[in-house]
Amino acid sequence: MIRFLFRLIVLFLVVCGIGAVACTLWFVGQGISAKSAPGALEMAVAPRLRSMAIPRAARDQRSPVPASAAALNEGMEHFADHCALCHANDGSGDTRMGRNLYPRVPDMRLAATQDLTDGELFYIIENGVKLTGMPAWGGDPEHGAEATWNLVQFIRHIPKLTPAELSKMKELNPKAPDEEAESKDSHKHKHGDEK
Repeated sequence: MIRFLFRLIVLFLVVCGIGAVACTLWFVGQGISAKSAPGALEMAVAPRLRSMAIPRAARDQRSPVPASAAALNEGMEHFADHCALCHANDGSGDTRMGRNLYPRVPDMRLAATQDLTDGELFYIIENGVKLTGMPAWGGDPEHGAEATWNLVQFIRHIPKLTPAELSKMKELNPKAPDEEAESKDSHKHKHGDEK
């Protein structure tokens, strides 16, 4: 019986070793490029691992910020200025940054994001997600926990964004210096401010 258990343990270790070598060879063969899309297995496993890594107390957390038009507007303005570079104003992730991150930026309009609890969204924004492009934003003295809860309210609103809201967000998006100069020139021409 002991000999059988020993053989079983050795067989298990050999299979694990072969699996580790195979995974290493596959990873090395894939290279470190972020250009390839994650495979189906990775796309199925990663969200489950992320969910398991969020503490139950955080998952069950409820927003202390009451739902209001003001909170939603604050969240929208913050999102347009800080988050849209990767996530796009409409939450699709269809931006140059979003399309080129590995894994890709999630489409926040879809169930994979909308089905997360408010506590999970808050936790992800505050703590980031390792091995993705999602940084941890918590502890920023300029934008405290209330700003994050406002973002959670806005993320819930993303599937219902109106064309007017998207237009407003476009105006709030950060501009490169050359875009700023072009915008000022356009404003001068439009309003006859040239001297």
